[in-house]
Amino acid sequence: MNDMNDTHEKTDTPRTGNSERAEGTFRSARIDLDAVRRNLAAVRDFVGRGVDTAPRVMAVVKANAYGHGAIAVAAAAQEAGADWLGVADIGEALELRRNGITAPLLAWLHGPDADFSAAIEAGVGLGISSAAQLRQVTDAAAALSRTASVQLKLDSGLSRNGLPESDWAAVFAAARAAELTGSITVDGLFSHLANASAEADAAQCAQFDTGIAAARRAGLNPTLLHIAATAAALTEPAARYTMVRIGIGLYGLSPWGDGLPDGLELTPVMTLAARVAAVRRVRAGTAASYDYTWRAERETTLALVPLGYADGIPRQASGRASVSVNGAQYPIVGRVAMDQFIVDVGDAAVQVGDEVVLFGDPRSGVPSAEDWADAAGTINYEIVTRIGQRVPRSIR
Repeated sequence: MNDMNDTHEKTDTPRTGNSERAEGTFRSARIDLDAVRRNLAAVRDFVGRGVDTAPRVMAVVKANAYGHGAIAVAAAAQEAGADWLGVADIGEALELRRNGITAPLLAWLHGPDADFSAAIEAGVGLGISSAAQLRQVTDAAAALSRTASVQLKLDSGLSRNGLPESDWAAVFAAARAAELTGSITVDGLFSHLANASAEADAAQCAQFDTGIAAARRAGLNPTLLHIAATAAALTEPAARYTMVRIGIGLYGLSPWGDGLPDGLELTPVMTLAARVAAVRRVRAGTAASYDYTWRAERETTLALVPLGYADGIPRQASGRASVSVNGAQYPIVGRVAMDQFIVDVGDAAVQVGDEVVLFGDPRSGVPSAEDWADAAGTINYEIVTRIGQRVPRSIR
């Protein structure tokens, strides 16, 4: 379907005299860094209850901090005392270093041309998933006369990256030999749970235990042991080991989408908003947006919102999601287009420039990221992470 400029409605004259209607608020993802700090503290307190030694906490800020803005979120997490920060690749890690982030950093997903030398020089910890990567890191560190911080990733059953059990003995021996030359230190072992079931997670933890024991027999002494992301960190004490990785929970969202454990309260960090770009009154029977999937059953008012799938708004949510306009919720009607979608506001007195909140903290009466995930048939992780760069992040 041709997605040309489809603003074929009459645009009202915007109201003036309100600074909130300045150019920068046409679209906005408002990021509450205090919520980041509170969420990190809440999780740290929760996973440390009832134990003599609380696990360390890694704040995961990969993928532009799940769409929230990596530099700002990493700085807030660092200020709040995160023990480590986690990113997927070296490029993400180096961007944080260039912007003043000094906290311990781990990057764990590498292509064949990964710049391990730059990472070592920047003091970035490297997750290693193959014998070839270990050789590359060892050679790079030796050439620099530096010692690289390494964490070996074990495949415990997720079947993605990570060392398969058949490679453990050889890689552990090679890692120990490299340690003796001073090229690397193996500071950690880690893996990732599938979250398929409690039984499956327990089996993966057992496999991880086997790997830990094998590494120690090879002479390695890693102190950072981690397999739990937010879900297991909050529900499976046995999976916490010496560190937990907090991703979606850092951003105030539940990994299950339907609640949190008793005694834990998190605050959504992102509020996605825009300003009404146009308003028009239409007669019963009027069709709207591509394919005419919707027609007005009565005379009604349609409001145009300047966000679309180019901004990360899921087209799958067409006709299914709702937004908040002036404190009341209204349904999206018709297809979500590349740059805009339409809301049926009935007889409400909505004007150009009025605020539209797509999602935020549901305790304030607006839809949640989980509501949008349900409407699009996906998960809340995807809803926040996919918000595009055309939407300014408003940091506060």
